[in-house]
Parts: sequence; structure tokens; C-alpha cells
Amino acid sequence: MNIFVLLFGTVVTGAALALFFGLRSGWETRIAEESRFYAAGASPTLEEVELSRPFADRAVKPAFTKLLALLGRLAPRRNLEEIQWKLEVAGRPHGWTVMDIVGLRVLSALVLGVAFFLLLGLGPSSLGSRLLLAAAFGVVGFYVPILWLNMQMDHRRTAILRAMPDGLDMLNVCVGAGLGFDAALSRVGERWQSPLADEFNRVVAEIRLGKVRRQALNDLSTRCDVAEMESFVSAIVQADQLGVSIAKVLRAQAEQMRIARRQRAEELARQATIKMLFPLVFLIFPALLAVLLGPAVPQILDTFGNLGR
Repeated sequence: MNIFVLLFGTVVTGAALALFFGLRSGWETRIAEESRFYAAGASPTLEEVELSRPFADRAVKPAFTKLLALLGRLAPRRNLEEIQWKLEVAGRPHGWTVMDIVGLRVLSALVLGVAFFLLLGLGPSSLGSRLLLAAAFGVVGFYVPILWLNMQMDHRRTAILRAMPDGLDMLNVCVGAGLGFDAALSRVGERWQSPLADEFNRVVAEIRLGKVRRQALNDLSTRCDVAEMESFVSAIVQADQLGVSIAKVLRAQAEQMRIARRQRAEELARQATIKMLFPLVFLIFPALLAVLLGPAVPQILDTFGNLGR
């Protein structure tokens, strides 16, 4: 009798749990459908869209940008064109403008100068030496953003130079398959993720907006600031002006890029032995010397000490 009661209770409990979970799943499904219908039918307000962004994008970044722009207006404008060119070559990191870089230079100089002035005040140094050292560190801080921008330029130049052989091979394949030059640039830009692909996409966008192809390619050469890109652009522009087949020019340029890449690899391989000399002499050799001759040093000292007696 107890077994039947236990089985009956188990069946009733299982049925109740199945009913509960079934109703719960149906309720959750209905709630999800209603939320989807609401999201599809009701357009979010401007305040909701603004509040959905992170706090750093809503408050911190705009305030920092306004501060940099304000400080940029106080700085001299003699080298704005050079900074603009450097920003173009560096690929506009973080979307900064010329005034942002100038404001960052002024802010870096002020922060570094004031910080070292306060730090030097903790010691026994005089006011004149503190001011002199703070001014020196302020000058260093003024040039730190430019040094960082130059590093970004070199990094992007190297990335474009490394991507050029493969990029020209892809252009050659696309043009050989029947695509036009502009369509081939667009296809490479869509299928590839690299600074070179970004530049190709920009060239295609400028051509679609009405810029002449020759001018768009010349701007590409100026932005990249790579000798190989200048040679490639010159060859394409001359082929376009003289009516030469672009497919043949691309084939020749791709082969030349592959040869240049092989030569750069051989050059770096020859430089490796010289570059390994400095860590070998200053890091590895002293450690080996200490391990090998370290145990014998006391005996050598005792021997020379006994000779003097």
C-alpha cells in the first residue's frame, strides 16, 4: 500500500512540476515576444540612446576633447600643416585632429612641468633650480606627443610596406579576373583588414565622391609616405595616361614587390648577427663568466695574496 502511495505521489509531483515549467516557459516566451514587438514598434528616444552609451563616451571623452581644443587655440600655429600631414600618415589615431595634438602637447608640458616642480619641492633644492628643472621637463613633455605620433607613423608605414606585396597580388588577381581597377581596389578593401586596405577603401570613396582617379592616387601616395607606394602610384598613373594595360602594370609591380620583400628579408637576416652581438656581450657573456669563473675567484685572490707576502 505504501508503495502505491509513493508512486502516486511521485506521478502527481512530476505532473505538477511539468505543468509549472511548461507555463513558465510559455510565459517567458510571451514576455520575450512582447519585448521584441515593443522594441520593433517603439522607436527609442534621444535620451535613451544617449544613456545607453558608456559613461566614458558620454562625459569623459567630450570633456577631454574640449580641453584639448581649448589648449590648442592657445598654442602657436606655425607647424599645423606638418602635424596635419603626420596625422594623415599615422592614420589619424583615436580620431584626433590637429588642434587635439597641439592641445595635448600643451597639456603634457603643463602636467609634466608642474608635477616635477612639486616633486622637487619635497627635497632641499632651491626655488631657482626647481623652476629650471620644471621648465626642462615641461619642454620634454611638449615634445612627447610628437615622439608618440612619429612612432605611430613608423608603425603604419611598416604595416603598409609589409602588406603591399600581398595586396598587389590580390589586385592583380582581381583585375585578371575581369574587374576594373576601382572595383579591384574596393574588393581588396572589403576582403582584407589592414592599413593598406583602409587606404584602398578611402581611394574608392574619394573617386565615388567625384575626385579624379589620378588625384586620389596621388593623395594615397602622400598619405602613405612609402617609397614603394610612390612607385606603384606613378606606374598606375602613367599607365592610365598612356593607355597601357593596367593588368600588365599590376603584374610587373606585384613581381617587383615580391623581389623587394625578399631583399628586405635578406637584409634583416644579415643584420641579425650584428644585433645579437650587443645582448651577447653585455648580458649573456657576463653571466657565463660569473658562472664559470665565479668559483675560482677566491682561489685566484688567495694565490695573488700569497705572492705578495
